[in-house]
Amino acid sequence: MTYKLFSFDKIDSTQTYAHNLVADGNAHDRTVILAAAQSAGRGRYRRTWVSHHGNLYASFIFSAAERGPTLSYAVAVAVAEALLYFKIKSEIKWPNDILIRGKKIAGILIEYSRNFVIVGIGLNIKTNPTVKDYQTAKTDDYKPGLSREEILSVLMTQLDFWMGQEFTDVRARWTELAANLNTPIMYKGKPATLCGINDDGALVLRRGSEYALTFGDEISI
Repeated sequence: MTYKLFSFDKIDSTQTYAHNLVADGNAHDRTVILAAAQSAGRGRYRRTWVSHHGNLYASFIFSAAERGPTLSYAVAVAVAEALLYFKIKSEIKWPNDILIRGKKIAGILIEYSRNFVIVGIGLNIKTNPTVKDYQTAKTDDYKPGLSREEILSVLMTQLDFWMGQEFTDVRARWTELAANLNTPIMYKGKPATLCGINDDGALVLRRGSEYALTFGDEISI
């Protein structure tokens, strides 16, 4: 299956451009907005996403008949599998980070607009930012010479595959790739154990003999 591609050397944000396409009535299923750099890249909660030249910054537009929490898992698995295609092993940190040995190499941002879902993916290839609160990585650290175009092509294939799978299969693969499963984490300032995800896509946490479900809150490792 093919995608319609909009490619830019530099724009403010691929995610913003995608939202504008939807707002203007010009969005179509399976559209990709790609930029070599962004001046106002963003992640969850509108956090700044440092976007220098040399990396992959893309927003994918898909038709979305319904909304739900399970899509994020399929996208995360697709990104991890795209890296694995190039023999780069990674882990998924809930809800939207891809890690290599604890270092963030990619982030995912999923937003809905009208009858579409916009999937933003930022992946470090040639450069990785220095961030105060966590370590980062890039594909050149593990497999030098990969191009943005190579990774994008494989990523498209993986997105097509995993977004088309039953959630039971996505859940099983996500569980295999999940970081810090069955280990202590911090949730809302208190320790808990990350147990996995349930059939509805909720994260399952345990504190002592009590269990909690969460869909969108962040955890700390």
